[in-house]
Amino acid sequence: MRIAQVAPLYESVPPKLYGGTERVVSYLTEELVEMGHEVTLFATGDSQTVARLIPCCPSSLRLNRNCVDQLAHHYVMLEEVMERAEEFDIVHFHVDYLHFPLSRVSGLPHITTLHGRLDLPDLVPLYHKYRDMPVVSISQGQRKPLCWANWIGNVYHGLPADRLSPGDGSGKYLAFLGRICPEKRVDRAIQIALQADMPLKIAAKVDRMDREYYECKIKSMLANPSIEYIGEIAEHQKADFLGKAYAHLFPIDWPEPFGLSMIEAMACGTPTIAFNRGSVPEVITDGLSGLIVNNMLEAVNALARVSTLNRAACRQEFEKRFTASRMAQDYVELYETILGAKALSAETPETDSCLTL
Repeated sequence: MRIAQVAPLYESVPPKLYGGTERVVSYLTEELVEMGHEVTLFATGDSQTVARLIPCCPSSLRLNRNCVDQLAHHYVMLEEVMERAEEFDIVHFHVDYLHFPLSRVSGLPHITTLHGRLDLPDLVPLYHKYRDMPVVSISQGQRKPLCWANWIGNVYHGLPADRLSPGDGSGKYLAFLGRICPEKRVDRAIQIALQADMPLKIAAKVDRMDREYYECKIKSMLANPSIEYIGEIAEHQKADFLGKAYAHLFPIDWPEPFGLSMIEAMACGTPTIAFNRGSVPEVITDGLSGLIVNNMLEAVNALARVSTLNRAACRQEFEKRFTASRMAQDYVELYETILGAKALSAETPETDSCLTL
């Protein structure tokens, strides 16, 4: 199959540091090539892939201090995709709704994985207007605000099975991995660690839009000697960081679409203590790969129960449910469904080809 993967340009594929969507695109692209498909990746010029790379800007827009208008580069990329549309059997977009007008006019076979939150009121009229666009969720919980959209499937994220190795938790610290922003609630992680009298290591980035939040709300909380702010870490550092942790904290306060750090911790055999929001009950199997809590008191009390969880069983849960090979196979089945529906529509034009699986 000739497949195009269209990635956001904010980070390289894979990212040098933080970047969930671009990392997933990388895992999927490499796995599809391994499966024997002919894959073209539209991404930044500093991306690394075994697929054919079409560079759409020189480097990661987030790390480029001279970039003022990030959207302009994305429109250049969409034009690159449309100019080559005949080269592909299907185009897989990861840039939200940016391509909808062009894809509707062109009629090219495509799907869009929605990677972000969908509970924003501004999205309702947009998805009503483009209700025919075939979209894929990354958790069932993500769909709830737009349950009537043209969902053709749900595909959980996956990681290469050999990317992160199991650890033993010998560091005896708590770990927080991701972004410092209001919805991720690193302040909760700090409070949990202090109340439990356990050290906490924070490996997280601060986006420009969250700088004021960091300076005003979080920076002073890092003064405690048991709280260590490491900053952003690279992919090769995650196995050590997560594998040595006693537990991974995921104290979110928003409808998390997926939460890649939960399965990264799972791959390291490290249980996650997660607040019951968004995708959490779909990703974490309570009592196996972590503990699901509803408030701060439950989170602190859960720390005593982490030692009863089997780290090997936690890793096995990852291997069973969240590998990149499983993710890629799920997407191939969706590609085949789309192409089959298009072929049927071509034979019987009067048939409505809008998929509502």
